[in-house]
Amino acid sequence: MSASFSNPSLAEIRALLQQVKTIAVVGLSASPRRPSYGVAWSLQGFGYRIIPVNPSVSEVLGERSWPSLRDLPEAVDLVDVFRESSHVAAIVEDCIALKLPALWLQDGVIDEAAAARAQAAGLIVVMNRCIYRDYLQLIS
Repeated sequence: MSASFSNPSLAEIRALLQQVKTIAVVGLSASPRRPSYGVAWSLQGFGYRIIPVNPSVSEVLGERSWPSLRDLPEAVDLVDVFRESSHVAAIVEDCIALKLPALWLQDGVIDEAAAARAQAAGLIVVMNRCIYRDYLQLIS
């Protein structure tokens, strides 16, 4: 990672995971075989409210799915992204416009310029880490 972006410390990530209640999962698949499904299912089991964001499904894990972050009917504490890196810049623009507090880019989802832009706008940003693994390591 470049000098323009660095992840929060493990203590800061732990604090984020402890304060978050509602997580929008961008790119959440309805297929139990997909990593996004398994992670979101686990997050529900840890007590988080999951809101799917995927225009191609109507419901995932018992929650209505929304086409985009801008369509969400309520505020969320964290946006967890399971999309290709090429989609990150647009997701960051939505997060900034909606004044969302935190953005998590899963393993392999990397856009340093967009992540730095989100940080500069005041978001807590975690990039190229797995929220499930970090929860297991830092919380449970």
